Amino acid sequence: MKRLVITTVAIGVAVIAAFFFLMPEEEKQVIDEIDRSDQPYLGDEEAPVSIIEFGDYKCPACKVWDETVFQQLKGDYIEGGLANLTFINTPFHGAESILASYASESVWDNHPEAFWEFHEALYHAQPEAAHHDEEWVTIEELLRIASEDVEQTIDVEQLEVDIREGNYEDEVNHDINLVNEHDVQLTPTIVINGVMIEDPFDYDRIVEEIEKHL
Repeated sequence: MKRLVITTVAIGVAVIAAFFFLMPEEEKQVIDEIDRSDQPYLGDEEAPVSIIEFGDYKCPACKVWDETVFQQLKGDYIEGGLANLTFINTPFHGAESILASYASESVWDNHPEAFWEFHEALYHAQPEAAHHDEEWVTIEELLRIASEDVEQTIDVEQLEVDIREGNYEDEVNHDINLVNEHDVQLTPTIVINGVMIEDPFDYDRIVEEIEKHL
């Protein structure tokens, strides 16, 4: 009887241990590898952590993310070579989003050294959230931002041609295909080494995911 009790207890302990061992971690949305070729990126291309932002220059939440979380990430991880960030245009807000996407693609292709300054200037120029429905992304405003709000030199004449003639339509369509392929529903959507972050403003959760890969 004593041997039976010991055996039963041992089996019980093993079952409980196996239960906890096999319990899944917090459910994560893991997506297929995203094609980052030819996309604007900031930081060391070979960094162990890859952060991807699906963003829209017309999106108020993206403006807030750029002015808060993105700035923290730059100082904490990107500038130190621990992570890089890739931006993928996600034009969910119609014609204005498309215009801004054309402009950003043109700047990245012709003046990559000016891209991130232009990128931040676009978000800074976006009106406050209460007025985000007003039309503000015009060709004239994009050219003004490029010439007045960016210290790096941008060929404004070339930029205007690229926007008006849609010279980067293929690149923007490629981004849209990535958005559809990975079922991106909201902006900003943040992906860290293939894991989609549920709340892009939860900096502690972002740090937790980054640290797992360092």
